[in-house]
Amino acid sequence: MPLGNDDDRENERDETETQRLDRNWASLLQELRVVQTGVQVLTGFLLTLPFQDRFSTLDDVMQGVYLATVVCSIGSTVLLVAPVGMHRLLFRRHQLADLVAASHRFALAGIVLLGLALTGVVALVFYMVLNGVAAGVAAGLAAVLFVYVWWIVPVRRRA
Repeated sequence: MPLGNDDDRENERDETETQRLDRNWASLLQELRVVQTGVQVLTGFLLTLPFQDRFSTLDDVMQGVYLATVVCSIGSTVLLVAPVGMHRLLFRRHQLADLVAASHRFALAGIVLLGLALTGVVALVFYMVLNGVAAGVAAGLAAVLFVYVWWIVPVRRRA
């Protein structure tokens, strides 16, 4: 099922194209406000971990998980903040349709990377507190939860 927006149906709101774009842009910005702070705090937290004493106790696999988690978190931060930079560069250039479409794609990709980063954080925490098996189980359950709540439920609702 393709991911689109409310353009897939006829205009039920009796609004102009410009009004629809303005509404979509405002809605997207509100959604980004919710996730931007969290992903930025997560990224900052992850960047401090190598400077902690217990970080050296991570084995090679968990160091790889850590680095993948940092990459996902930074990538998520970049993608979720990108619409703001794009808006500044395209401001008053009459490109709102392109801005909304690109920002929609950035937000979706940023949320996927955020889910991966959070899954990695779960693995790291469970590894440090319990063990590798617990880390794998907890990370797997977290990934299933993210996929279910952030993907399957909304896609089912679209149908």
